[in-house]
Amino acid sequence: MTFAGHCFRCGAALAAAPPCACGACGYEHYLNARPTASLIVLDGAGRFLALRRARPPREGLWETPGGFCDGWEEPADAARREAREELGVEVELGAFVGMYVGDYEFQGERLPVLDCFFLAYLPVGAHLRLDPAESSEATWLPLTDPPPMAFTTMDRALRDALPAARAASARRVP
Repeated sequence: MTFAGHCFRCGAALAAAPPCACGACGYEHYLNARPTASLIVLDGAGRFLALRRARPPREGLWETPGGFCDGWEEPADAARREAREELGVEVELGAFVGMYVGDYEFQGERLPVLDCFFLAYLPVGAHLRLDPAESSEATWLPLTDPPPMAFTTMDRALRDALPAARAASARRVP
């Protein structure tokens, strides 16, 4: 099977999938993970905010709020933007939980992603306004026993968030 990709610089056919160099102009091609920013929104009672996906991939499964970083956008800024877009609120970012390599199906391709997760908190009295194109419902689930999430990076981040969430809860005054 031959690879049908083309050089981003000169348009010549590539002999192989990245990583490779274009035989015509020498431009080096790589398949790099796309950065995302996600939130583990905590309620102070040991629960996190889960959203039900309203679109593919993995429509109908639970996820945490988040999405792709725009070009040159810092992950923390993308996390705040995604909260405004998906939840309709400004959030307070807490501790950085970690980065996880995962995958995302888009336009018939399986793409590598680098998911960056932050703890986050809603402002007092906040009312969520879900984007119906993104989520069909929201609920609070126990951080100690989450269901399988839409993406494996979310499962790993929720597990890793537990110690940081406990430490943050001990420091926060309700």
